[in-house]
Amino acid sequence: MKFEVTILGSSSATPVYNRNPTAQLLNCNEKFYLIDCGEGTQQQLIRYGFKANKIDFIFISHLHGDHYFGLIGLLSSLHLNGRIKPMKIFAPAALAEILELQFKHSETVLRYPLEFVFTQANIPELIFENADLTVETFVLNHRIPCTGFKFVQKKRLRKLMVEKLEAEQIPIEYYPLLKRGVDLDFPDGRVLLNADYTKDSPAPRKYCYCSDTLYDERYFESIKDCDTLYHEATFLHEMLDRANQTHHTTALQAAQIAKDTRAVKLLIGHFSSRYKVLHPLLEEARSVFENTDLALEGSTFSI
Repeated sequence: MKFEVTILGSSSATPVYNRNPTAQLLNCNEKFYLIDCGEGTQQQLIRYGFKANKIDFIFISHLHGDHYFGLIGLLSSLHLNGRIKPMKIFAPAALAEILELQFKHSETVLRYPLEFVFTQANIPELIFENADLTVETFVLNHRIPCTGFKFVQKKRLRKLMVEKLEAEQIPIEYYPLLKRGVDLDFPDGRVLLNADYTKDSPAPRKYCYCSDTLYDERYFESIKDCDTLYHEATFLHEMLDRANQTHHTTALQAAQIAKDTRAVKLLIGHFSSRYKVLHPLLEEARSVFENTDLALEGSTFSI
């Protein structure tokens, strides 16, 4: 099953040449989940070949503009392009008021409904579940209420050894039971052990998205043992005082978090506009956690 994330924006605060504010697109089994929606997100979707109308779920971490200023444009374009299916938005409650005001004064009545799930910035929660994955929030430490998001795949059914089943002429109607891990008892006394005819499916994968935050051990438990950890790394560690003032993290701190929480892979992003060249941030992070990559726009990472 496909489980991958494409980076649409990696800049903090303001756009700079070749870097847009934060946005990511998660593809889980060809269902698309937009994570934050900074300015220019819909153009980035076009640039990298994604159809915006395939997005049915949007997750907004907090209400600083570089994480949602692209949303009104995206929702308006979907309206103009004839969307009728609902859009589900997971976000702080105030976002509904902001959007309502925008649409009110532009006299826009969307052709499709917006369905809000309001996030809480003081407690972790399970906010979404379908056949493919679950999504949980966790509490970050920023200047305003802010949540991270943890996307966890559902465990897949066991894989059938079809050739062996066919060779032994096991009726196909028993296949669904075997996939669910059931041992079969036949009236003639035969027993089919599930373990002899199926293989375990791969372990579910986990993607953790840490938006703007101070280094704060209180959210470490929520993100431990993830396959891919995205963590903001706005500054080099020489700017630690500035990071603390603005409630952000340094590249060195992001790497230490990945190491301490036993992440398999680290992606760093949300880079300050002061950095025209990003390699020093990557070098700093890799000095602590080697399996680190830059969340560069247009890059797709399998989780």
